[in-house]
Amino acid sequence: MGETGPVPVERSSAGDPARTLELLWRVPADAPRRGPRQRLSIDAVVDVAIGLADAEGLEAPTMRRVAQGLGVAPMTLYTYVPGKAELLDLMLDAVYARMPRTDTSGRPWRERLTAVAEENRALFEAHPWAASVATGRPPLGPGLMAKYEHELSALEGCGLDDVERDDALTYLLDFVRAHARSAAEARDARRDSAMDDAQWWAAGAPLLAQVLDPAAYPTATRVGTAAGTAHGSAHNPEHAYTFGLARALDGLAALVERRGGGSAGSLL
Repeated sequence: MGETGPVPVERSSAGDPARTLELLWRVPADAPRRGPRQRLSIDAVVDVAIGLADAEGLEAPTMRRVAQGLGVAPMTLYTYVPGKAELLDLMLDAVYARMPRTDTSGRPWRERLTAVAEENRALFEAHPWAASVATGRPPLGPGLMAKYEHELSALEGCGLDDVERDDALTYLLDFVRAHARSAAEARDARRDSAMDDAQWWAAGAPLLAQVLDPAAYPTATRVGTAAGTAHGSAHNPEHAYTFGLARALDGLAALVERRGGGSAGSLL
């Protein structure tokens, strides 16, 4: 069997850097445009693309589909956005800009970071495609900058230097993103199989009872049974999020305590 190639990954900032920044910050291009006066706006293009991605996934907002949604010819769309790469950055920055931002000033740092985690969890629930985009090169638009400024403020008074503050935020957001992907996979599995977890386990239980020897896998059998009974399935996304967030905050608490930056009292 031949080797398969790498799984395609959507990445932010994959388009022309200068043109992408112009679009994100709505800076007019230097070259004058020829042809009829534009009757659409960048915001209208982005809104249609986000709607398609929310409904059908990140593969849906092709330039052709977005043009159809706007009632224009595909070539017309290219007078607004050079291509899918730049459009993806505009989509991400738009959903970042529209995120609700909780005012947690004056509250303990664990509560502030919990609010940040919840805001990002809500973002990925509303726009699951956003969790699947690799953002090692983030779209440096106004939406992202407002998001970053807000989230960094949650680490105020923790005694961390600037690099540590960025590291701590990245650590927290990576956890939330990983959870969002796992939760989306669980939803997809239920949808694609047309069975919930209990039905799926029930379908395989008779054969599993015949082939699985508990004496050969005593720890796995005991622990797996206990977890399955407790959660009603092999994986419970809600429990995994609550447990994982508490452990992530506990990990940051060790750093905050070493820096003398506030109480590490547990919230969760």
